[in-house]
Amino acid sequence: MKAITIWQPWASLIACGVKKYETRSWKTKYRGPIAIHAALKPFVNCWSWSTTARAREVILRRMGLTEDFEPEKYFPAGCILATAELVNVWHIVHHPGTDIDVARSIHIGAESLTDDKHAPDFGNFIVPTNDEMAIGDWTPGRYAWELDNIELLPLPIPARGRQGLWNWEN
Repeated sequence: MKAITIWQPWASLIACGVKKYETRSWKTKYRGPIAIHAALKPFVNCWSWSTTARAREVILRRMGLTEDFEPEKYFPAGCILATAELVNVWHIVHHPGTDIDVARSIHIGAESLTDDKHAPDFGNFIVPTNDEMAIGDWTPGRYAWELDNIELLPLPIPARGRQGLWNWEN
């Protein structure tokens, strides 16, 4: 099974179904089953410098946590946390879609990568929720990987992560 390594708290947010889109600087043609791997990098480091106040608020609220929670309990490291299906990869842009009147009112969104005007998904676009915007990097030019059928594993499975998409032997 393909796998993707993600820093905490983002990996647990996906595993718990809070985060539906993983934003990346690169796209992939792969679609199908994918394991969500929490990087070995300590949660405390990521929490201190890579989260905004808005992201912290969303994480605490959506996970039902208070400021004094135990990070290791909710955000384990160096393990597979969940499986999902990578169903689409969207290109993040200002004013998405082919309908100018609609696009004008959408500040940030993501649109289909299809250039073929006859393809069924040509002109399709998504608009992230405010919570998704807070817990992802929706900078135009990046990509939003849409995850579906997310299943949290009963127990995390220790595994060594890698950069990019990699094969996990489960």
